[in-house]
Amino acid sequence: MARLSTHVLDTSRGQPAAGMQVRLYAGGTLVATVDTNADGRALAAESVPAGIYDLVFSIGAYFESSPFLEDVVVRFRIADPAANYHVPLLVSPFGYTTYRGS
Repeated sequence: MARLSTHVLDTSRGQPAAGMQVRLYAGGTLVATVDTNADGRALAAESVPAGIYDLVFSIGAYFESSPFLEDVVVRFRIADPAANYHVPLLVSPFGYTTYRGS
């Protein structure tokens, strides 16, 4: 089974996004809810089967009522259940970027 983690960096403040809520969904079903730690990191799941998933980052709550973004949804596929999947998010109140990390 794959391992899934995430890391959120607040580019507007130049620091990790500590305390951001992240929800993991599989097929529309909530699998896990976690908050990022002081380093902006969170382990969403230790053993994830192949499939399509959504990570939902609570941006609006983190920025205390963001003027633009509310939730950022990253939909991705786990194709290799033996691999590690890391989904970093770089975020500001007005935009974000993500990629598959290592």
